[in-house]
Amino acid sequence: MSRMRVIHLIGGGDTGGAKTHVLHLLRELNRSIDAQLICFRRGEFSDDAENMGIPIHVIESGNPLIGLRELRKLLEGRKVDIIHCHGARGNLMGNLLKHFIKAPVVTTVHSDYRLDYLGRPVARLSYGTTNLVALRRMNYYIGVSENITDLLIQRNFHVDRIENIHNGIDFATPIECVPREEFLRSIGMETEPGDVVAGIVARLSPVKDIPTLLRAMKLACEKEPRLKLAIAGDGEDRDKLLELTKELGLADRVCFAGWIKDVNSFLGAIDIALLTSLSEGFPYSLTEGARMHRATISTNVGGIPSLIKDGETGILFTPRDEKALAGHLVALAGDPERRKELGDRLYEKAREEYSIESMVKRQLEIYDRILEREARKERIKSRSTRRERRDGVVVCGAYGYGNAGDDAILKSILHSVRELDRYVPITVLAKNPLSIKERYRVGAVHTFNIPSILRHMGGARLYINGGGTLIQNATSHRSLWYYLFTLWAAKRRGCKVAMYGCGIGPVKGGRNMKLASWVLNSSVDSITLREPDSVRELERYGVNRPRIRLGSDPALVLEPAPLPQADRLLTDRGLDPEGRYICFLLRTWWGFYEKAPVLAAAAEYAQRELGLTPVFLSINSLQDGAAARAVMGKMKEPGVLLDGIGSPELLISLLGRMSVVVSMRLHGLIFSSLSGAPLVGVSYDPKIGSFIRYLDYGEWIDLSAVTEDWLCSAIDRAAELLPRRRELMEKTRRLIDVEKVNSEAIEELLK
Repeated sequence: MSRMRVIHLIGGGDTGGAKTHVLHLLRELNRSIDAQLICFRRGEFSDDAENMGIPIHVIESGNPLIGLRELRKLLEGRKVDIIHCHGARGNLMGNLLKHFIKAPVVTTVHSDYRLDYLGRPVARLSYGTTNLVALRRMNYYIGVSENITDLLIQRNFHVDRIENIHNGIDFATPIECVPREEFLRSIGMETEPGDVVAGIVARLSPVKDIPTLLRAMKLACEKEPRLKLAIAGDGEDRDKLLELTKELGLADRVCFAGWIKDVNSFLGAIDIALLTSLSEGFPYSLTEGARMHRATISTNVGGIPSLIKDGETGILFTPRDEKALAGHLVALAGDPERRKELGDRLYEKAREEYSIESMVKRQLEIYDRILEREARKERIKSRSTRRERRDGVVVCGAYGYGNAGDDAILKSILHSVRELDRYVPITVLAKNPLSIKERYRVGAVHTFNIPSILRHMGGARLYINGGGTLIQNATSHRSLWYYLFTLWAAKRRGCKVAMYGCGIGPVKGGRNMKLASWVLNSSVDSITLREPDSVRELERYGVNRPRIRLGSDPALVLEPAPLPQADRLLTDRGLDPEGRYICFLLRTWWGFYEKAPVLAAAAEYAQRELGLTPVFLSINSLQDGAAARAVMGKMKEPGVLLDGIGSPELLISLLGRMSVVVSMRLHGLIFSSLSGAPLVGVSYDPKIGSFIRYLDYGEWIDLSAVTEDWLCSAIDRAAELLPRRRELMEKTRRLIDVEKVNSEAIEELLK
């Protein structure tokens, strides 16, 4: 079997992180595949590539058409699996080349392309505009940080064509550095014993915002006279920065070293590494500083927070905040032990997550994924009928409303679909499409963008009405009509239609019940339900045409977040992870505020009589906090509110630390049952009682009927179940086992 062959196209004038990324990547890739570099300018970049033993060909014509002719001649008759582009010139040539070579074209986006020519209006108009057009015509994209990936998603690039990679650096090869004093003298900096040298490696351009650094140095030096600054780099702003340095009276404290070939010796000679950029992808200077164990102060931009955790592995500040930067400089200058602690922590994190080995492994995985996707597309194109060539899955539910329970359902559905078909395009109907795209890396359209929804349905294989109690009109008739419409429309547009792990009802009113019965019988192929009450509800409506199976709620198969993560959150909020707690998960509803004193009295009873500290958690981050605060406001000692936790996995772990759970939220009960927590339900909807009956432990009461005596007694009985927690978890496992019915139904329809 022949080795994969990838052609890398780049302008050849690249410096900084992009240069380091490409050269180190290609050097290592050639151990596994054939990766040839083609650049369009001879200079330092091409010389370094040749010195590193990278296969390289230089095309020096400045005319893209002449360059394309030479490029075609070079590649004529040779196998090319992937064309990989870097930068504006590479993107342009890759787009021209793909018309003559049948290979997918991928680009690595190293930075915010809209800021690449900041301060250079002519270049921005010419190269920048050309690059904008070329980027939109790429087949695939690779962001060098989560931030760059999110940026592409926010600008409406195809989310299912975007991959992510971390810039990697060599941590294995020993580093030899010039001694500190000798190196600093070589760049023109004189130091005295006790001086603290801060340093930055950056291109001297507007996006790096060196003026803020200089003004911060002015403020810091007034409090810490031992501070000095070394700047390694060159660029169009050099003269302006030299002038500003003189104006600030820093000429004897700031050294402009120009481009430094020996970056390791530079970083080894400084005490504090700095980054002041307004925008970044993921700068190599961070990992290079980490390799040298340097304490780092950086702006909180781009992918930087993925490596720099403020106060743990470094210090972050807001761009252009010179006062904050000055304060951090003064603090670190006076605390050598803190500098060492931050530098060592940064080294350990970078070595583990940002090695060149992990970068190369990830790049090879991306290449394999691209080729698999291309092969899949060819297979679909070759199918005989138009119906067989349909592709894609559309998922509809109550998504994008800040509800962790609905998020858990969506995660489960997406996992099931990806397990069955790794590369099938998925589109989610959601209130906040951008949030869905960023969090789940799938396509999304607004819940009420009907033309777009119908268009996606027209090309999809499967429509999934996903989880939750969507077929009901207890909240509103419009909600019921909307979901019935989407089921009807999906079938008319040619989709297979499934309802996945649903609850049903109540549907009130004879006409609404008849409408629901007609749509479900005429438009749905498969229904899986989360509890027996919903089976009986469908029987009551006369729904019998779809295949109906009893499963359980999709959220039951979510894995909890690592327990140390939950314990760290509790500790940060002043709670002992090993403490004894009663958790309340509440929501506003008709009649809730009348019952708030009852809930407050029960919470105080649990603390006074059972020694359980009240903790209030939110399932819906947008709504539940108000309910919790209403109850806490009526308590003498209000307990603790843990609000704004959007991760279902983290909520599951936190609930595992609770001794008793009182919940109005269905998914509060579901998440709690995964750790066998004793349960008390306060029901505003029949689904609360339905789940507890199906689970076969716990008790519940309607919100309208709850009293202080009943709730306190129920909490007493729940607390008595604590020694039987393992036994209770077995009841949950029974429901987890039957949840697979949901994915089995999807598998049948996708096949």
